[in-house]
Amino acid sequence: MAEEDHRTAPRANSADPADQLAWRRLTARHGDRLAEIMDELGWPTAGLVGADAARAAWLIAQHADRQLGVQRRALRLLEEAVAAGAAGPRELAFLRDRVLVNDGRKQIYGTQIAGVENGSPVPWPCEEPERVDELRAAVGIEPFAAYVARHAPTPAGPPR
Repeated sequence: MAEEDHRTAPRANSADPADQLAWRRLTARHGDRLAEIMDELGWPTAGLVGADAARAAWLIAQHADRQLGVQRRALRLLEEAVAAGAAGPRELAFLRDRVLVNDGRKQIYGTQIAGVENGSPVPWPCEEPERVDELRAAVGIEPFAAYVARHAPTPAGPPR
């Protein structure tokens, strides 16, 4: 599922409505499968399914934007896994921000991008924008300025 997600992710923002619809159908199918996996295992931690599959589950949860019930459940189960030491806080931070933004609330870690302004990514509004880098560091996420520098357009072309 993760490989298919990566391969087809550009369709999410395509100008072609057929591409967008294909992306939505794919993420819904993957979200449904993740829900089945969570029914069977709870959160699929690396200890249960291996590191690659655990990372794939997180990615599928991140992209389940049109299945907020699945996304909220994944967040709750991932919180429990992190509290038990079976998963990492970095992925939890990204998923928490994603759910907050999808719920129309301010994010915490500045991981979700609202758009691009003057060639640089701009995050959705944050609860404590003055503390974003401190909060990011606490969960192992690079400072926002470093993220922007990596994703800024180069003189020869679009963002890297």
